[in-house]
Amino acid sequence: MDRTLRSAHIGMKFGMSHIEGAMAFGADIAAICDTDPDNLRAAGERYGIPEEKRVADYRQIMADESIDIVTVAVPDQLHAQISCDLLRAGKNVLCEKPLALKRCDLEQIVRTAARSEGKFMVGQICRFTPAFEKAKELIDGGVIGEVYFAESEYAHDYMTFVDTWRGDPDRHGVIGGGCHAVDLLRWLVGDPAEVFAYGTHLLLPTVAYDDATVAVMRFDGGAMGKVFVSTGCKRDYTMRTVIYGTKGTVICDNTSPALTLFTTDEKGITLPAQTLAVQVNNHNAAKEFAVFARAILDDTPVETDALEGAKTVAVCRAIIESSASGVPVRPDYHFD
Repeated sequence: MDRTLRSAHIGMKFGMSHIEGAMAFGADIAAICDTDPDNLRAAGERYGIPEEKRVADYRQIMADESIDIVTVAVPDQLHAQISCDLLRAGKNVLCEKPLALKRCDLEQIVRTAARSEGKFMVGQICRFTPAFEKAKELIDGGVIGEVYFAESEYAHDYMTFVDTWRGDPDRHGVIGGGCHAVDLLRWLVGDPAEVFAYGTHLLLPTVAYDDATVAVMRFDGGAMGKVFVSTGCKRDYTMRTVIYGTKGTVICDNTSPALTLFTTDEKGITLPAQTLAVQVNNHNAAKEFAVFARAILDDTPVETDALEGAKTVAVCRAIIESSASGVPVRPDYHFD
C-alpha cells in the first residue's frame, strides 16, 4: 500500500500551484517557506496551513527527515543553491524551470543530483499540458508520419513585471520563458544538432536582452524546427505549436479546448481537418506533482531529470549565442 508522502514547498509567489498539486495527490503538507512574511501568511491562510508549518529559512526543511518531496519555486537565480542544498540533504526535489541560467550552475545541479540519494525533477510543465500530450501521442503513434518540421512560440507580454528579477540580464527571455517552447520541441522531435538565431530589441527598453528572438534548428535525421520568443508582444499569452509530418499535421496550443489534426488518405491526399477536444490546463501542476510522486513511491526514473533540464537550457544558450554572433551554434549537451 502506498504511504502518504510529506511535502514542503519553497517560494510562495509561484509555488502555490505546487501546494495544490500536492493536495490533489493526497500528500501531507509538512511546511511552506518564503522569506517574505506577507507571501507566507497569504499562502498559509489560503490553504489552511498553520503558523507552525510556515518557515522563512529553507534549511529548516533540509533538517526535517520526515519530508519526502520539496518543491522549489524561487527566482531562477536561486535554483542551483537551494536545489543542491536539498539534494545533499537527501531530499527528492521538484525545481521550477528553467533549471538554471548559467552553465556552471547547470553542471553543479547535474553533478549533485547524480550523487544524491534523492530524485530530481525539473518542472518542464508543458509536457503535462493536455494538448501537447495529445500531440505527442499522435506523433509517437505514427498518425502524422515522420516529422519533418515543427515550430513553437512563447509569446508573453512581460511589460507589467519586467522591473523585477525577470529583468536580470542573465535571465534572457529565451531562457526564462522561451525554455518552454525549446523543451517542447526537444520532447516532440529530439535534440537540435545546430541552431541559428536573430534577435531584436524594440519592446522592453528597460531590459538588457533582446525582447524578440527567432531561432531555426536542424535535427539529426533531417527534420527542421523553429522557435519564436517574444517577451514584449502585444497579445494574449500563447504557445501556439505546429508539427508537420509526412502524413499529416497537428496544430495546437496551451489555452484552446481543441487541437486540429490533418491526415491523408491512402493516396496521400489531405483529408478534411479533424477537431480533437482536449482539456484546457495550461499549468498542470497536479499531474506534474503526481508523476514525480509516483516515481518516488515506485522508485522509477524521472523523465525530466536534471540532465533533461540542463539540455533544454543548453539549447536556449546556443540560441542566444547565435543571435549575438551571427553564426550557427551547436548546443553542448555534455554536463559531466
